Amino acid sequence: MANTPRLNHFDDSGQAIMVDVGGKDQTVRVARAAGRVRLGAAAFAKVREGSIAKGDVLGVARIAGIMAAKKVDQLIPLAHPLAINRADIGFTLCEAEQTVEIVATVGVTGQTGVEMEALTAVTVAALTVYDMCKAVDKAIVIDGIRLLEKSGGKSGHYRRHDDQPVAERS
Repeated sequence: MANTPRLNHFDDSGQAIMVDVGGKDQTVRVARAAGRVRLGAAAFAKVREGSIAKGDVLGVARIAGIMAAKKVDQLIPLAHPLAINRADIGFTLCEAEQTVEIVATVGVTGQTGVEMEALTAVTVAALTVYDMCKAVDKAIVIDGIRLLEKSGGKSGHYRRHDDQPVAERS
């Protein structure tokens, strides 16, 4: 157990704490996360055609994901408030699988990373797709939410290696 990493959100007595990042260097940090929404044929067709009664599903989901990235500290108890520099949400419609693939990229110049912001952006974008399509399809599935890549900070660069290629918006 000597090589087991210590969880840094707990003090020596096991109490939850917010990590002190005050002494860390400010660096450019970027995180990319992805997930998917599996739709039935009717809902997928309506998203593709832009004919969901509630409006532009992907446009609303994009704004929801960006808003979520900016509010992570209000959702995750020990997350730091961050003034993020960017939040990009991209969507790819996969006809064969009837899925909406979501990729979020979030960046900051700061003392802590933006992995939670990218993951939250994907999750809220996916929930928004669900919300806007639920009248057409109650069997929607959200899955595959994962960190794809992160850079910056003391721990350096991380890239997920066991992932299938995820379409990205350029």
